[in-house]
Amino acid sequence: MTVLGALMGFLLLSHGAPAPSKAATPSLPSYAVTLTAYNAVPEQTDGNPFETASGAYSNPEIVAARSQDLADELPFGTIIELDGPASAQNNCGYSVVAARIGYRVIEDTMNARYTSRVDVLLDAKEDYTAANKEMKNAAEVLGVCKGMTVRVVGHIEGNRLPKTQAALAALVAGGATLALK
Repeated sequence: MTVLGALMGFLLLSHGAPAPSKAATPSLPSYAVTLTAYNAVPEQTDGNPFETASGAYSNPEIVAARSQDLADELPFGTIIELDGPASAQNNCGYSVVAARIGYRVIEDTMNARYTSRVDVLLDAKEDYTAANKEMKNAAEVLGVCKGMTVRVVGHIEGNRLPKTQAALAALVAGGATLALK
């Protein structure tokens, strides 16, 4: 019996034990989109600027809208992260307002005339110095950013929306409360 055990040990050591299987890390979906911004004001929304299409409060720290053609890919509650324009030729103002964008939760929808687009809600009272040194609203400074990448990083179910960007970032970092679809 000891010879058999020694032989088995030798065979295992000489051929190596089977490598532990690596758990497959799910690939997070990403989409090429045009990025714009809006404010919760009647001129830029439907009749009630303080309520999104999902029924959530129009919180400029965390809310984003998506074009209707992306409804299946980015349903309400989807947490997204945005990467800057793919081309340096893109003269949108993303670099100026990027710090205010952070993670976003899809809670609103856009007019049907737009396609492949994500629209981030920004505070209507925040002004930035534009390239021409003129003070402009953050949504105006952003403009139209083509060639952006939006990456799905999680999903929030129901009415569990955080109130701040810091709380949303903590949820994403913790990962435990996110339910990836």
